[in-house]
Amino acid sequence: MSNQNPRGSKMMQYTNGPSLDEINGSVKVPKGKGFLRTLFAYSGPGALVAVGYMDPGNWSTSITGGQNFQYMLMSIILLSSLVAMLLQYMAAKLGIVTQTDLAQAIRARTSKSLGIVLWVLTELAIMATDIAEVIGAAIALYLLFHIPLVVAVFITVFDVLLLLLLTKIGFRKIEAIVVCLILVIIAVFAYQVALSDPNWGAVVKGLVPSAQAFSDTPVGGHSPLTGALGIIGATVMPHNLYLHSAVSQTRKVNHNDEEEVAQSVRFTAWDSNIQLTLAFFVNALLLIMGVAVFKNGAVGDPSFFGLFNALSDTSTLNNDVLISVAKTGILSTLFAVALLASGQNSTITGTLTGQVIMEGFINLRMPIWLRRLITRLIAVVPVLICVLMTSGKSMVEEHRALNDLMNNSQVFLAFALPFSMLPLLIMTGSANEMGQRFKNKLWIQILGWFSVIALTYLNLKGLPGQIEAFFGENPSAFELHMAHSISYVLIAGVLILLAWTIYELLKGDRRYKRMALDAE
Repeated sequence: MSNQNPRGSKMMQYTNGPSLDEINGSVKVPKGKGFLRTLFAYSGPGALVAVGYMDPGNWSTSITGGQNFQYMLMSIILLSSLVAMLLQYMAAKLGIVTQTDLAQAIRARTSKSLGIVLWVLTELAIMATDIAEVIGAAIALYLLFHIPLVVAVFITVFDVLLLLLLTKIGFRKIEAIVVCLILVIIAVFAYQVALSDPNWGAVVKGLVPSAQAFSDTPVGGHSPLTGALGIIGATVMPHNLYLHSAVSQTRKVNHNDEEEVAQSVRFTAWDSNIQLTLAFFVNALLLIMGVAVFKNGAVGDPSFFGLFNALSDTSTLNNDVLISVAKTGILSTLFAVALLASGQNSTITGTLTGQVIMEGFINLRMPIWLRRLITRLIAVVPVLICVLMTSGKSMVEEHRALNDLMNNSQVFLAFALPFSMLPLLIMTGSANEMGQRFKNKLWIQILGWFSVIALTYLNLKGLPGQIEAFFGENPSAFELHMAHSISYVLIAGVLILLAWTIYELLKGDRRYKRMALDAE
């Protein structure tokens, strides 16, 4: 990449500099120190990434997965987490070795028109996750402080002021705040699961993958495949790959020293895997809650409202200890606190990711607070419409509509994910991009291709069901036909766009190889 060359107005500038320039290489790391001290210096970026794996979008999928299928889908959470570790390792390695984030790397190897298409697609995915954050934070404010939902939705806009404050205190402190909020979430769910005294033997057995987990035979109105796709879709998300490739560059590294680069890759991988292990435990605790905290089938309303009410309703809880604690209101209050913490964490990481893709794909920069204000206002609009349209209806219908909006918005993630995974795999597997030492080893490349193909297939396979969900619980035959027709057109569009992307990336790889040969 060339040196930064900003020009334009104060609000909008052209930039072609390092990823997240204001924090790039800003954190010093010790040299020649012990493993733990060095690991501590590299710890932090992994926490920012792990937030995306435990955001509000994950909650209902994991809890209802436990309610509907007991511990069967524990294996899906485990497999999703392992795939996430593999993909995030490659994303971090790309950033450290090439000194470009994923968006910059894709844009440098593709045409301007394709870059704009991929930017729009990724922006839609980020906005979809932003809708989940708005809903989660607004509901948490409503539950904790009894603030009317419409007012609570508007209050979520003002988290931009929190971001303004955070940008002044330094990146290392932002990492520390995120870690503290993650620990709050883990503590809340660990406490609730401990009270429920689950069958740990069944939990461990559920970690073993089985064909049943991918069965499309309905069980109580839902199939395990639907639950598995929900967990996978809420776990492996495209914006985390862009984010990690950028924040992995915050550590100061001498790129002329190959050993120092190798150390940065190694310790960044440790940080990422530790934090994603914590995310795995959060999602596992959520599923265990669905099985052990609540009576089987007791949670009829899987929305955040329904889960909050179920934690204070003694008739839904599984044992006397839970019932006695629930009477104090602690269980439901802690749930809302964890939901608010999750929403605020996602706000921080979502804003950073938005900046990464805008600068990387279209070389434009705007102040981080303005970027957040615009995307948050866009995300607020559908939530406000949903709240206002259901304000005259029953409370259950209002809750269900918000839950459906959150779930349906995640359809954009299925579109965007292949366009981050495939370029990442192609580039990190190329010696032209990474050099012989840092290109993916054969076993990583094999596992990577298997993961990418499997995730893409499962996401596209689940697309017709996601489109059907837009038509409500009981769609007509015409609506079903329309949903399937729309999904097939979208799948064809995704496959064509994927072929275009792969073609341009391979062409770009050959161009880089020729440039390297000419330089010699």
